Amino acid sequence: MIFINEYIGTPIGRGGRLRASLGSAAVLFSFGCLLALSARAKGLEIYFIDVEGGQSTLVVTPTHESLLIDTGFAGNGEEYHPGDPHQARDANRIVAAAHNAGIQKIDYLLITHFHDDHDGGVRELSQLMPLGTFVDHGSPSPQVASNTGVEQLEAFGVYASVRSGSPHLQPKPGDHLPLRDIDVTVVSSAGSTLLKPMSNAGSSNTACQDHAPPARDPYENPRSTGVVIRYGKFRFLDVGDLSGQPLFDLVCPKDMIGPVDAYLVAHHGGADVADPATFAAFSPRVAIMNNGQTKGGALATYQALHQVSGLEDVWQLHRSEAAGESNFSAQYVANLDESSAYWIKVSASADGSFRVFNQRTGESKRYAPRSFRQ
Repeated sequence: MIFINEYIGTPIGRGGRLRASLGSAAVLFSFGCLLALSARAKGLEIYFIDVEGGQSTLVVTPTHESLLIDTGFAGNGEEYHPGDPHQARDANRIVAAAHNAGIQKIDYLLITHFHDDHDGGVRELSQLMPLGTFVDHGSPSPQVASNTGVEQLEAFGVYASVRSGSPHLQPKPGDHLPLRDIDVTVVSSAGSTLLKPMSNAGSSNTACQDHAPPARDPYENPRSTGVVIRYGKFRFLDVGDLSGQPLFDLVCPKDMIGPVDAYLVAHHGGADVADPATFAAFSPRVAIMNNGQTKGGALATYQALHQVSGLEDVWQLHRSEAAGESNFSAQYVANLDESSAYWIKVSASADGSFRVFNQRTGESKRYAPRSFRQ
């Protein structure tokens, strides 16, 4: 565009009107071709949406298929109170991100597990935009009713009613979701994990302890459906709130997943996922924390992240009150308090390079392709 403005601003001189018109047309035609090529070459986009410490991650493929992982909370996020969809905090934040990506419907909705900070917003979202195929592990753990309160069951009942009559997938570890352009491999679900290592995985993990750190919630979080998303040489890992034995089984005694470029830290960065063996196995270049100001983002996890070898940056949806001075630099934080709702976006290319964009600052950082090959 600068080139066009400079061209048009140049004096034409006598008899130059036709040449200027033809020249401008040629430049505009070339510019249009560049725009078309740019649109055609668009890669994978991943929006990490601020739902105040729940999860909602929107994945948009190069051909504009969409995969939404979790829907955040219902209502205003205080307890489980779904209501007017136009007033729903998280559902409207999801719609805003979808529209920014040029998405008018959700082709696949993956619910990692049945807690209301992950499936709570589904009714309101379904009233704001069409939802296609539902992906989950079926139903909550039988222990949920007696151990985690009625809200989780109420939220699941509403979710199940929205899901009813729609296409529904219940994949097992090792299965692939049917999206074009990208490979989505399920690595955990309903308490089970991969039986065979993925490519570039399978090596012994010397950072392993002799047992798994206990999960803060032992009933539903360890049943989380987790996925590795691969686009060319780029790899992204999202395991929801996976913790306890199943998370341990993915990294110990052998690494079952291999190095990833971006890792959405499990369980919002809670203290029960701070095990150094996890970070050693996944070996992420960047970690993303979908914490809220007061939910997730444990000090122990931040302290562990500061010690991870090869980790280039940690991007946070919120500054964590609990982490204090262990928070990472403000340029990597989308929301400094609860007065805003900015997202973080990863834009990846098939060669393995990617950019991370902070909507609050309007700035992005580019990461060159990693040296290993998949």
